[in-house]
Amino acid sequence: MGYAHDIPGGAAWSARVRAGRTITFTADAADANLSVLLIGADRLDRLNVPDTLKAQMSVCIHAPMVLMSDRGQALASVVASSVDWHDALTGFGHESHLGRFGPSSYATDRNAWRRAAHTGLVSELTKHGLSGTDLHGCVNVFTKIAVDDRAGLRYLPGHCTAGDTLVLRTEQDLLLVAAAVPHPMNPADWAPVGVRVDIDLAEPPEPDDPSHTFRPESARALDETRKALL
Repeated sequence: MGYAHDIPGGAAWSARVRAGRTITFTADAADANLSVLLIGADRLDRLNVPDTLKAQMSVCIHAPMVLMSDRGQALASVVASSVDWHDALTGFGHESHLGRFGPSSYATDRNAWRRAAHTGLVSELTKHGLSGTDLHGCVNVFTKIAVDDRAGLRYLPGHCTAGDTLVLRTEQDLLLVAAAVPHPMNPADWAPVGVRVDIDLAEPPEPDDPSHTFRPESARALDETRKALL
């Protein structure tokens, strides 16, 4: 029997997830954004966005890519996605990105208090004995940032709709940290969207597992990680 958790819009959440699980993110509404960090249980491995993109010749996260650590280990594999693009170029939002919405505090707004993804992510990291120094490049699940021929970046509204999903398979024990906060490049009014998280046992990968056959680099990362777990 699996585990489910609803991350309210504007909130952050974290959990330890064992290897061999699927993590399914489901958008509650259009234009959801979930900034996700992944850290290995030994805390030596954490998501390395530049290496993940460079090794797999991509400017975004999509199935069947492997999310790699700074030591070349496989943290998780993207086994399914209802959208073809999850942003990994632009990072998470900071408090400075919220200035255009005006002042906000818990004293005046209670649970509707506007907090940047940075604030939520650091808050969750501290629950596990970590800190802001452990922040690293994130995946902005459900967000698409267009890249033009001059390397300009532009947010694309409507890329995600209610019910869109991303499914990861954990390749080692992980700490998952996430914040359901609007993307900093989203020009719309403040309207954070919730995301449901379902964690279940994964089926053992087959020899022709798409993530393993995707690229030699993805196969090498998976082989090294699975060897370490023997």
